Amino acid sequence: MTREQKISRRDQILQALARMLEQGRGQRITTAALAREVGVSEAALYRHFPSKTRMYEALIEYIEQTLFERVTLIVSEPGDVSDRCQRIVTLLLIFADKNPGLCRLMTGEALSGEHERLQTRMAQLFERLETQLKQVLRTGEIEQGYRPAIGVSALANLLMAVAEGRINQYVRSGFRRVPQHHWEEQWHLLSAHLVSETAAVNPHSPSDI
Repeated sequence: MTREQKISRRDQILQALARMLEQGRGQRITTAALAREVGVSEAALYRHFPSKTRMYEALIEYIEQTLFERVTLIVSEPGDVSDRCQRIVTLLLIFADKNPGLCRLMTGEALSGEHERLQTRMAQLFERLETQLKQVLRTGEIEQGYRPAIGVSALANLLMAVAEGRINQYVRSGFRRVPQHHWEEQWHLLSAHLVSETAAVNPHSPSDI
């Protein structure tokens, strides 16, 4: 088997697993069922992945790589702090919308009963996103005189709580309640209260974090 064929089969397994995550609500996915979905033997699965845990890790790696490559682009491109925050949160919501099966990993629903390190790694992904938002907000303070209405940590946490809540609603609705629904209007409301009144008068005053 050529290297290209191996990569193709590996991707086929991961795509099948993502489909099964989307279709099965609360059902534990077995390697036997996954092998049937792919159309191969269980032994063939294990030639590409030593365990189901590694399959889930590969999907989490895909989520990490896709999101953080684009977050890096967002923070490197021109834009004010509000624009960058909106784009990062919107990126997460659009990714969730396009990858419903992976949302079951992101919410932890599909990881119940699986290896604990999967839950830990998924939690770390959201922590990294929150840290990135903090960095954007702090850079905005230094470079743009931005002063948040609340502390940077509290604000970054609020934005992530909104995003995670929308992803949970998406999963809970059976993927009918799209994560971006009403998001533009809600962002206008949120962004109108992100800057303190003091900052509007004196945009270069330091903030307490």
